[in-house]
This record gives sequence, C-alpha cells and structure tokens, in this order.
Amino acid sequence: MHGRREAMRMTGHALARTASSIRIEAVTKSFEREVAALDSVTLDIEAGEFFTLLGPSGCGKTTLLRVLAGLEQPDSGRVEIGGRSMAGVPPHRRSVNTVFQSYALFPHRNVRQNIGFGLEMQGVPGAEIAERSQAIAELTGIGTLLDRDVAQLSGGQRQRVALARALVNEPDVLLLDEPLSALDAGLRAHLQLELKRLQRRLGMTFVFVTHDQEEAMVMSDRIAVLNAGRIAQVDTPQGVYEAPADLFVARFMGHENFVPIRQRDATGVDTAIGRLDGDFGGGTHLLLRPEAIRLDSDAREVPNRFMARVSERLYRGGMTEYRLDCGDIQLMASCANRGQPGHEVGETVEVGVSDRGTATLAD
Repeated sequence: MHGRREAMRMTGHALARTASSIRIEAVTKSFEREVAALDSVTLDIEAGEFFTLLGPSGCGKTTLLRVLAGLEQPDSGRVEIGGRSMAGVPPHRRSVNTVFQSYALFPHRNVRQNIGFGLEMQGVPGAEIAERSQAIAELTGIGTLLDRDVAQLSGGQRQRVALARALVNEPDVLLLDEPLSALDAGLRAHLQLELKRLQRRLGMTFVFVTHDQEEAMVMSDRIAVLNAGRIAQVDTPQGVYEAPADLFVARFMGHENFVPIRQRDATGVDTAIGRLDGDFGGGTHLLLRPEAIRLDSDAREVPNRFMARVSERLYRGGMTEYRLDCGDIQLMASCANRGQPGHEVGETVEVGVSDRGTATLAD
C-alpha cells in the first residue's frame, strides 16, 4: 500500500489514487415479490469516469449503488469492479467507499477522528493515520477544522468531512448517494463544481446518484437515466439533453415542447403546428428545444415559420421565457435578453423552427 501511495504522490499530499472500471451485467433485484427494483440492468463504467445514475424516486438508482457497495445482493446477474467479480465479496472487502445522503458522521468524535475512523479500524499506525487525515482534509478544504466537534460544523463542512472520511481509505471507486441534496441552492452549486474538480484531480472513478437533472449535467462525464428499474439511456450530458432516447427521458430532463407528427415524407413532416421542412428522422413526436425556437426577426433566419400568441412571459435575468399558443399546441421559447424590448402577453409573434434544434422521439 505504501508503495502505491508513493508511486502516485501528489504535490504536497501523500495520497494514492487508482481507478477501477465497473461492469454490471444483467443485474436484477426485487424486494418482497414486488416489481423489480432493477430489471436486467447492464452498464459499463470506465476507470476514472464521473458517472451519474439519474432518475426519479423509485427508479432503482440507489438500489444499484447499494449492489455496487455490496450492501444488497442481486437476485441474478454479475458485478465486476476492476475486472474482478464481486460475487460473495462483502462490503469491507471491496475497494469501494460510500458517501451517504445523511453523511452518517459520529457526533461524539471530532473531525480528525471521523476522518481517521476507517483507517483506525484497519489497524493503520497512528502516525500514518495523522498524515493521511491531514492530507485529505487539506484537499477537501477542511484542514483548519480537524479539531472541531462535528456539532459545530455547517452542512457544507459536514459534507466535506464525510467525503474526506471516504477518500482517506483510498478506494478505487467512490459511490455518492445524493450527498448534496440537504444543502441550500447556493452552497450546493458551489460544491458541485468543487466535487467535480476534486474527482478530476484524483482521477478516481466516481458513481454519483441524483434526481436533479441540472446537477447531473454539470458534474458528469456520462449519465445513465433510469426508469422503473431499467436503463432508459446512457450518454454524455449533452447527448441526454439534446437527443433524449424517448419521451420519458425528454420529460425527465425538463423538456415541454412535444409536437405529434401526423404524417411524414422525404422532405419533412406534417404536425399540429403546421408543415415543417427538414430532416427530422423517425419517431412519433418532435421535441423542440426552447432555446432553439426563434421569434420575429430571429425567426426569419430559419425556413419553418408560423404565427403564435404570447400567453405568458417569465423574466429570468439573462433569459426570458415565453409561453406561446399555437392552435391546440402550447410551446415554450427561451430567448436571450440583449437589451431590446421583449414581447408582451397577448402579442402575436412570428415563430421560427429549425431541424437543428429538434429531436424526434418515440412514445
């Protein structure tokens, strides 16, 4: 172990980091004869990747994390970490650590003692515990808090202690179960970036669970969207947002503009908002991304145009959102504010739609 740390010594910190790939193959897990929490899930996570499991409550993302940690055993299927099968391997024998939503800190121990607890249980000498605890505390921004009681810490500081406690054991994989969900919005946004920077610096494999779409897009190299125990889509943040695999993924990612396709031919499609020319691919619905919808003078830059009425206007600082009534269809457009007067409620505007800002979805 000491040799591995020396081989991967970082400037100013005697910390070792390796990364392991993860292979999940046809994993199924049910509880008490209910619908499968995991239904034949197959997934490959690359070594050193920041990978996020994203989905609504009850979709199976936390169950999958617990299977990786060894806290749950799959009914069937196979899990490999670093090319090694985890069948029958208990949690304490896996090179995996978990940061829980509740942080699970020991209230009767100070920060230093919380961080070093796992090393103490492994019988690591006291001098090495002190060195490694100090190093990881500095790396996670709590180097001045080591002698402070946990009860005296803020929510963000407690999150850092839980993270340091998991990292100090030098796992090959770090599992994070919604660790930022209890924080206020401003601190949460700050720690999202901080956590991503830390992962890049360490080069460790992170598997992150969240139900927050924006959080997943900001932090992840790739995202797996889960739906009812199955993988709905695996892609980069851009891919999941701009080219969702189906209506479920599109709705979960916050999209609202869905237009049924009535008929298609070689040059375009007929829809409830009119004829749209372009290459829209297959599928039953068009997804029109709000930021790709053009209004008035901007609309004249694209070939597909029609008229609509502004039913609602929402000012959001750098952007203004407009709800547009287009016959039986309501669309939402998101337009950059460039110091010009906006459109008023009740105003009729020209709307432009390009196939570049459009995805075609199946039901």
